Amino acid sequence: MVVMTPQIASKYLILSAFVFSAIASGCDCGEKTWEATAYTIDIPPFFPPMDIPADNPMTEEGIQLGRLLFWETSLSLDNSITCGSCHAPSSSFSDPNQYSSGVNGTLGDRNASVICNLGWSSSFFWDGRALTLEDQIRDPVEHPLEMNVSWEVVVTRLMNDDFGELDYPQLFFNAFGSDNITEDLVVKAIAQFIRTMISADSKFDKWRRGETNLTDSEYLGYQLFLKEGGDPEVNPGGEFGADCFHCHGEAGLQFSDYLFHNNGLDASFENDPGRVNVTGFVLDSGLFKTPTLRNVALSAPYMHDGRFTSLEDVIEHYNSGGVSSSTIDPFMKYTTGGLALAPQQKDAIIAFLHALTDTTFIQNPNFHDPH
Repeated sequence: MVVMTPQIASKYLILSAFVFSAIASGCDCGEKTWEATAYTIDIPPFFPPMDIPADNPMTEEGIQLGRLLFWETSLSLDNSITCGSCHAPSSSFSDPNQYSSGVNGTLGDRNASVICNLGWSSSFFWDGRALTLEDQIRDPVEHPLEMNVSWEVVVTRLMNDDFGELDYPQLFFNAFGSDNITEDLVVKAIAQFIRTMISADSKFDKWRRGETNLTDSEYLGYQLFLKEGGDPEVNPGGEFGADCFHCHGEAGLQFSDYLFHNNGLDASFENDPGRVNVTGFVLDSGLFKTPTLRNVALSAPYMHDGRFTSLEDVIEHYNSGGVSSSTIDPFMKYTTGGLALAPQQKDAIIAFLHALTDTTFIQNPNFHDPH
């Protein structure tokens, strides 16, 4: 039995006071402290709220890390390409080539879509096989026609490779409170960055905000954009319009319904069956996701396979009514001779589409390569 002498009691009281003082003063006793800086997205006028996943809240540190990773070559097999390789800023973060190119120059079979305002999208990829932005980010890393590297290798590189002044474990700790890098944390960081890539400062946006005027041609194009297509004597309800709004309506100002349509490109779908490969539902054959029209004047070539090189080609396709097939969208005027738009009307629609260009967005240095 230990006898509590006055000397021992005195030492015990001193030690207890030291421990209490250390706790009260915030001593970390060798452990790192972590507190990320919350980031609130500034929702543009007329835009709906953005749903942020509860398990991936936005932070300044997470966004900064996501930007580095978006432009990080270590996410590809041979350290040759990045996410930005197929999503060029000058093309509104899409691919100016018909088919996107992966490691070793391997060509894919689809054109890489525009990255902008994806925080409002309800599905991802042309066939909608990913239902969240986080799931979309996982796919290209391991896809054999894209980055073609395992996530295990990516994580090992980020943990152990020499990146000069970049200390990825510390950056992950700053963003997520853990320096144990994982696939999930890489994905979450990139998703945070992409959610900040908001385009809302085109001439059309400024017009909606009362800051400028559209030209007569741009405004005519806008009116045609919102009108039912076709001759009313042939197409009930037709207004000699361009019929764009059914799939590219301005509700929420995203110019996409984020749904899937067969817009009359082909009579059969052997080359790329589209949405049916995801759902297994035969009526989804030849259906592809509606892309946004924001910055569309910058994002040629067009369609899932990049077959059209100009907006003029696109307008002419819809004006013709498209190619009939078993799943063609009923809004296509393939049985009645097309839209019958006059040359002046086609020019006006193209003028309006140019008014959706947001140079502030594509030139924003916060979205460009920081390496």
